Amino acid sequence: MAESRIATYEQSEASAKLGFNEKHTSFFEAISCLSKIVNTLDEFQFDSATTSCFNRAESVHHRAMLLSEYQFLALLDISKRNCNVTIDSKTPKTPKQSFFNSNQETDRCVKPEYDSRTEIVFPYFPPQSVANMNRVALAMISAGYEEECFIVYSGLRLKALDFEFSNQGYENVNMEDFQSMDWESMEGEIDNWIHIVKYCTTNLFSVERKLCNSVFPEHSLIAQKLFCDLATSLTIRLLNFPNAFVLIKQYSAEKLFKFLDIYETLRDLTSSLGTELPALDLISETSETQRRVGEAAVTIFCQLENSIKSDNGRIPVASGAVHPLTRYTMNYLKYACEYKDTLQLVFQQHYETEGSTRRKVQKQESKNAIEDNGRSPKTSHFSVKLMMVMDLLDAKIEMKSKFYRDPALRYIFLMNNGRYILQKIKGSTDIDEIMGPSWSGKRTSDLRQYHKNYQRETWRKVLQCLNHEGLQINGKVSKAILKGRFKNFNTLFDEIRKTQSIWMVSDEQLKSELRVSISAVVIPAYRSFLGRFKSHFDSDKKAEKYIKHQPEDIEGLIDTLFEGNMTSMGRRRHNN
Repeated sequence: MAESRIATYEQSEASAKLGFNEKHTSFFEAISCLSKIVNTLDEFQFDSATTSCFNRAESVHHRAMLLSEYQFLALLDISKRNCNVTIDSKTPKTPKQSFFNSNQETDRCVKPEYDSRTEIVFPYFPPQSVANMNRVALAMISAGYEEECFIVYSGLRLKALDFEFSNQGYENVNMEDFQSMDWESMEGEIDNWIHIVKYCTTNLFSVERKLCNSVFPEHSLIAQKLFCDLATSLTIRLLNFPNAFVLIKQYSAEKLFKFLDIYETLRDLTSSLGTELPALDLISETSETQRRVGEAAVTIFCQLENSIKSDNGRIPVASGAVHPLTRYTMNYLKYACEYKDTLQLVFQQHYETEGSTRRKVQKQESKNAIEDNGRSPKTSHFSVKLMMVMDLLDAKIEMKSKFYRDPALRYIFLMNNGRYILQKIKGSTDIDEIMGPSWSGKRTSDLRQYHKNYQRETWRKVLQCLNHEGLQINGKVSKAILKGRFKNFNTLFDEIRKTQSIWMVSDEQLKSELRVSISAVVIPAYRSFLGRFKSHFDSDKKAEKYIKHQPEDIEGLIDTLFEGNMTSMGRRRHNN
């Protein structure tokens, strides 16, 4: 009877159809009957008749299992299903651009985000198909063909997952591929990788686990193992990417942010694996990959110190403007501090894994940096490193200021760079938090001192011309001395205006503060001097020869200072 039912099922073409019907029910009943017959005969004492009957039952049973295996394969193989597969969640495209350069500030690329609201149709199986898979799998496992069942399931699910990876725009990239890529292409590959990892952790793993549990609900341990094997295979494939990428030793500053993106993605993957998989070895391997990426990030960030130390250019920046090194460093730190929590973690892991000798050195460096900036000893390793970078930058700018021959221009340069640094730090909550109020207070005090020094170097001689003392001889105002005073004032003021109008102060507030402070000391002194001694000239014509400026003219001329030439102005305004 069982053989007849199986033969009937085999001869019909029902096995080529995905839908189940009455013949399928009869077929599975025949399989159950055959399994009982085989198990019962196995208990008998074998003779020729029993052996013949057992062999016949085994043969029919095996043929039934082959048909079941074919049916299971047909149900699982999405490439043979007549389903309309549409994928809406493609890899997000991000603009490819440099994060910054030494002369221009640009906004960094937005980090790619996976949108969990995207319509996901994976794994493409309607509920009835899943129920049919369960029926076939249960029959095969009950008949002792669990290994064949597992091989078919795992093989076709891996194939389906590879297909889904391709639909999501992800292809394998190895070390050789990386070596032949330019950085822009690498950024695109990294974005694709981040997208697929986030897709796995937010969707694919949970969907695949649900499918395993639905196909094998009566065998939870089997479902768990099959899912773990599939997830492990996918995770190893995903880890191949950062493991290859981290071997690229040509680290440069702009790569830091992509390394940190990869690190954060691996952190999320590790967390997801801890939830989805009881696979300690895989979690450990993922954590190790994350650690290597973190080490690379630390190496890149520490190169910032070297770039500051190695900037030994001796040519002063024209017009006392903000130095390219200052722009570069502050933009770098601003963007880096968007990853403050991540950087604190990678630096902590870095110093925890280093030898005791290095830790002693770091401890002393930390102590020095903390004392210099008035911070708590609990300051993180990253915070200490950032303080050290700021101290290096301060020292380098101070050294470069000495290349200016004009002391006044030196102080303009120090004010420009000091104000730029202070404004950047105040504009970043993270950096401001790390540096602390005492640091900002000290730098503000330094700026005030630079301002006073500038005024002394530039306007002291001008104000000496307007001194009321020393003009009288024998109790009378000497016209010759008075004329000399006005003449010297005109010469000095015109020379300063001509020279300092092409000096550059890009910060509008600083520029205004300088002009206001100059006006506050020069105009009252000039107005008082002019008001008191103008009458000593014999005629208006003679007065005009020596009195070239009225007080209101002085104020207007002061407002032309620190504008820079037109080319400089256009460039600087664009940069800021």
